[in-house]
Amino acid sequence: ITNGLDSSTAFQIVKSLQQLAHISNATVLVSLLQPAPESFDLFDDIMLMAKGKIVYHGPRSEVLNFFEDCGFQCPERKGVADF
Repeated sequence: ITNGLDSSTAFQIVKSLQQLAHISNATVLVSLLQPAPESFDLFDDIMLMAKGKIVYHGPRSEVLNFFEDCGFQCPERKGVADF
């Protein structure tokens, strides 16, 4: 939904979808490629897929711990969304 948009506009769209989901108690499914950290932080849950398989599905706050428990380390200057 954000291809070709600047990060500020993409953030505003994701923020609006977050508000819609919280106000209406609905699930909103969004597919993003390389989201900015500010946009990534708006999500409650993350589903990461690779080759049609679910690699991670759960709270955004736990995604880093999950991958660290699997033996991966996030490089120092990388954000969680880029990792």
